[in-house]
Amino acid sequence: MKTLVLISGGMDSVTAFHWARQEHEVVGAVSFDYGAKHNHKELPFAAWHCALHGVRHDIIDLGFVNRLFSSDLLKSGGEVPEGHYTHESMKQTVVPFRNGIMLAIACGIAESREAESLVIAAHAGDHAIYPDCRESFMQGMASAMREGTYAKVELLRPFIDLDKGGIAKLGAELGVDYAKTWSCYKGGDVHCGKCGTCVERIEAFQLAGIVDPTVYEAGA
Repeated sequence: MKTLVLISGGMDSVTAFHWARQEHEVVGAVSFDYGAKHNHKELPFAAWHCALHGVRHDIIDLGFVNRLFSSDLLKSGGEVPEGHYTHESMKQTVVPFRNGIMLAIACGIAESREAESLVIAAHAGDHAIYPDCRESFMQGMASAMREGTYAKVELLRPFIDLDKGGIAKLGAELGVDYAKTWSCYKGGDVHCGKCGTCVERIEAFQLAGIVDPTVYEAGA
């Protein structure tokens, strides 16, 4: 099946990209620059994986999100909270309806490329914090994509029942170079090791039983 992949440059989406290459015919990959504090760290890794496999990679500028939306994940927002990914404080990093906006744009690109499906890396660990990562939301978007396109574009979500440890284990089996991925929401020179996504990244490698190649700040 011809498919388009949403790829941010993070662990999950990079793994989804490699999974899609094994299971389908990948006709392109799409990233979004929406003003997140860590976009400048993630996007080069997304480009690296696409270039490695000769897959067309497009970066879509969504600068309006940083200007108009409220979220501490954005450059226009406050400090990124530290602590576990499931803590209430992590709701500060939610970008309202981000996946809905990205999926709508990517669906149009998919149909324009004659792709039959679109891959997103939403996973079980996202459910506690992000309403637009939950399966109920994904089912609604999947229905909208099918009904709103002549191609009846399918929304593939291969990790919806997996946690991040399961994704890391699968990625290791697929040969994913996780040193070429980025998670930290703070977007510093190296991973802070303390924000929710860093804590989740550390746990994922531990749960998967594989070596964590990430460089973290001293004391993390």
